[in-house]
Amino acid sequence: MSFIICFLFLLASASLATAQETGSNITLGSSLSPTSNSSSWLSPSGLYAFGFYHQGQGYAVGVFLTGIPPRTVVWTANRDDPPVSAGATLLFTNDGRLILRSSQGQETSITSATGSAYSATMLDSGNFVLYDPKGSVLWESFDYPTDTLLPTQRLLAGQQIISSISATNHSTGLFRLKMQHDGNLVQYPVNTPDTAPYAYYATSAGGLGDNVSLNFDVDGHLFLLNTTGYVIKNITTGGLPTKRMICIFRIGSDGLMRLYSYDLNQKGNWSVVWSSTKDECDPKGLCGLNGFCVKNDQQATCQCLPGFDFVEPGNWAAGCERNFTAETCKTGDADKDGCKQACLEDCNCEAALYKGGNCSKQRLPLRYGRILITDATSALIKVEEHLERFTKG
Repeated sequence: MSFIICFLFLLASASLATAQETGSNITLGSSLSPTSNSSSWLSPSGLYAFGFYHQGQGYAVGVFLTGIPPRTVVWTANRDDPPVSAGATLLFTNDGRLILRSSQGQETSITSATGSAYSATMLDSGNFVLYDPKGSVLWESFDYPTDTLLPTQRLLAGQQIISSISATNHSTGLFRLKMQHDGNLVQYPVNTPDTAPYAYYATSAGGLGDNVSLNFDVDGHLFLLNTTGYVIKNITTGGLPTKRMICIFRIGSDGLMRLYSYDLNQKGNWSVVWSSTKDECDPKGLCGLNGFCVKNDQQATCQCLPGFDFVEPGNWAAGCERNFTAETCKTGDADKDGCKQACLEDCNCEAALYKGGNCSKQRLPLRYGRILITDATSALIKVEEHLERFTKG
């Protein structure tokens, strides 16, 4: 699920988290196990928990909302590690380390803290914090977001959040949202450069200052703030109720950013407050290589180019592959124009784009395909003779 939840409590900034904030104190020597009564540590209100949750055929460790179906995970530790079995244990060791011990005895650190912690707490802000013996913050989950921001949490310059694979698999997904050093907040596919050709959403606030951060108020207000305290861009207007209402901000597995709200009194469904776009085909890379996105009843659907089939049916991101082997470069009658003929006569040409007298020959794989009714470009795809040789889209 992609969304923002607006939390009713008055919450302190994550950067100002201290031992004086209200939280459930977790002492050295404490432990959790997935199937026992002690599978998580709750915040004082019981709204947030840190501990084990079901993922796939096993368990992962993270921060999640409790008592609101379906379970909403807002932070995951070591998100790309495989799930652990029911025999795993989460330990806050006597020497101040927070570790996950598998049933085989393998240990993995949950945090990147450089010193030894003295205590920990799950705050009502959704922030899980480790403290040193003096009560100063040693490590906090708010500094290491995965796919979600909570009210009072910030995304600093150079940081990014990355979508999950799905609502039930919180491993690294296909899309990222980056707070760039130039002051621009931009969405890209994963594993691409931070350059304009790969972007599919941007706040157009670049050049307005270094060290700009994305901020999130408890009333659902998302905005870009520079180091002088000046708001350079409002992303949402805010103004949501702060009593008995929950908010979170997330980049979804479909690549869209959404702000959702949940009314704790009514206990109904999540409501979409804001979305980065109404066009679900906007995210680049949704359909994988040699696929293209079409809208069907306002829902994004992926299809393969002619002569291609899905690599993994049901998994759009895996893309499409040839359903035949091109042993030779076919030629034949071409009465459309020189663009068709040029591609047919070129063994290295597997597709061509024609528009307004311009012919652009392409090699596979093709990326970021989609159908636009307003675009007059013809996509010419080389296929086997028994298929229609070219298709227009």
